[in-house]
Amino acid sequence: MANDHSKPLLHYESHGDPSAPPVVFLHGFMGSTCDWGEVIEHLSGTYYCIAVDLPGHGKSLNLADDDAYTPPGAATCVVRTMEHLHLIPAAVVGYSMGGRLALYLATHCKQVCSKLIVESATAGIQTQTDRRTRQQADEKRARDLERGRFEEFLQTWYRQPLFATLAEDPDKLERVIQQRRLNDPTELARVLRGMGAGAQAPLWSHLPGLTMPVLLMAGERDSNYVNIAGAMAKLLPHAVVEIVSGAGHNVHVENCPAVAERIKRFLLKE
Repeated sequence: MANDHSKPLLHYESHGDPSAPPVVFLHGFMGSTCDWGEVIEHLSGTYYCIAVDLPGHGKSLNLADDDAYTPPGAATCVVRTMEHLHLIPAAVVGYSMGGRLALYLATHCKQVCSKLIVESATAGIQTQTDRRTRQQADEKRARDLERGRFEEFLQTWYRQPLFATLAEDPDKLERVIQQRRLNDPTELARVLRGMGAGAQAPLWSHLPGLTMPVLLMAGERDSNYVNIAGAMAKLLPHAVVEIVSGAGHNVHVENCPAVAERIKRFLLKE
């Protein structure tokens, strides 16, 4: 992937010593740089940590180029931001949607990623029928957002079985939802249409060609993503799988110390 200087720089926040090894963090859908704050607290004494607001999130809003709201366009924005900060190569950490984008970066712009850490993410929906079904569901969600049903959308989103373990701690769930309320619903609709799981072409066939070390993380109680991590590990030449006990999909929110410890241990390996 060649860098496209017409693409915007993304908003970012940096922590730690700029001369330390760089680690770039990509959040999930409805997230922002803030999502990684606690993990970064554990790592910034050793690493230069950069959290990015992906298109349509945080302060990376109202981008004129619709292509920025697609995996290729968003990846180019991330690369341009990394180049601006002289961060290539860097270890790249991605959660959920950010994990899918990290996999896209690793497979399409290999020189960017020295190491790859993927939390609760997939290399894509493999059949065209299933992708179309997911696109239709995301289109309905996008229309609901554009019709002013944001609060209803949030409550429905976090009632999904995917977030059942997060909901077991009502205070933690409410803090997450409160943070999500800061989003712009119109921007989220653009993200769902361009970067939803149904919109991203599967990357499974690219995995055997990845030569960098890869850490795949999933929560023990998120059985679907535990299985996905295992399936991806079989295709990746240099993959380690870490299953965090007691956690569900949003592992770094549910058990931040365990995630930070696993990331640090992985990064310290030669």
